[in-house]
Amino acid sequence: MEGSSFSPLDALRERIEAREASVAVIGLGYVGLPLAVEIASAGFRVLGVDLDRSRVESISNGSNYIPDVDDRLLGELVARGRLEATDLFDRVGEVEAVIICVPTPLTKHKEPDISHIVASAEEIARRLHPGMLVILESTTYPGTTEELILPMMGRTGLRVGHDFSLAFSPERVDPGNRQWRISNTPKIMGGVTPRCTELATAFYRTFIQQVIPVSSPKAAEMIKLLENTFRAVNIALVNEVAIMCDRLGIDTWEVIEGASTKPFGFTPFYPGPGLGGHCIPIDPHYLSWKLKSLNYHARFIELAGEINSAMPRFVLGKIADALNDHGKALKGSRILVLGVSYKRDVSDVRESPALEIIQALLEKGASVSYHDPYVPHLRVDGALLESVTLGGEILRNAHCVVILTDHSSVDYEWIVEESSLVVDTRNATRGIASPKIRRL
Repeated sequence: MEGSSFSPLDALRERIEAREASVAVIGLGYVGLPLAVEIASAGFRVLGVDLDRSRVESISNGSNYIPDVDDRLLGELVARGRLEATDLFDRVGEVEAVIICVPTPLTKHKEPDISHIVASAEEIARRLHPGMLVILESTTYPGTTEELILPMMGRTGLRVGHDFSLAFSPERVDPGNRQWRISNTPKIMGGVTPRCTELATAFYRTFIQQVIPVSSPKAAEMIKLLENTFRAVNIALVNEVAIMCDRLGIDTWEVIEGASTKPFGFTPFYPGPGLGGHCIPIDPHYLSWKLKSLNYHARFIELAGEINSAMPRFVLGKIADALNDHGKALKGSRILVLGVSYKRDVSDVRESPALEIIQALLEKGASVSYHDPYVPHLRVDGALLESVTLGGEILRNAHCVVILTDHSSVDYEWIVEESSLVVDTRNATRGIASPKIRRL
């Protein structure tokens, strides 16, 4: 499949090294926009493609909607013509490298929904030309790149590894992480052929410090799923430990902190109200689904999913028990929720357990308000809620304050002082001794 003579990919390699290649990033969300900015900052001309017209208009105006992207840098790149946004797939035919960063959610039956990948790949295939590099970053099941995308590209008559290059490189974005950004987070790269891997690696090394080639796209796809399955399983373990400690009357956080003093053989994970974000609650199910097609039952993954999925209901029980101890029923109680994003100091509410917990509280007849400095509006089961301003009166008026996300800007000592009852699911009140507090 790979020839020894000078090919269109050799020409692309030269243009990459000279930072003259043009690049398209398909999908301008939490993964795609920061990546587009990083590539443009490295000197390439980048075209961002997204069907959401509001995103396109925002970028065209130099306005940012992703917290991890620097506003001033985005504006400068747009003004200098380094970064452009469009909702027209026809523009993809103009570029030499295309990176797919579209969502890969689950269906209601917890099966992979790769419709966005398929649609993007079909659009690229229609515009595939000699000397084009195509890279998939969207998380998916092992085999997607070679079994699904490659045949689409192959129908054009162009030869992979000679006329065009195809690879998979899993995204490793951690929203809100100020230490590990795109440029200094090691990147995995698996190409369909050795030349595909070589070319894709050379491209990514122009803006990422360390790129690690692996044997195939399938291996790269599996690496991503292992990373997030590892986290999901360990979080499930510590969530179950929290439930056991609750039954035994032991402080969960003291147990974890004590175990963390062991200098080997233990890695601390922390319990919470449930899993959130686009990766950890979803990615393991991609692997489980794939293994079912091979007649293998991924027991750890499914058990972890059951435990983690049950945590919002466990938290609901903790709230009800805490109110009961204060002579209050859940029905009719005023509940103030602190934090609704899925993790600290981000605005992302995708798969946030706060959504399920708030909905359950409402169904039980509680009156619910919330405060989150990163999420001004929240839609729960069709109802639109607005973040309230924190103040002494609203805290004193609440029968129970529930901490679901431990944003660093909140003064939790003051929260405890002003509140009559606090249910803390994140150990945000660590170091504060008060009979008002009920911890997970």
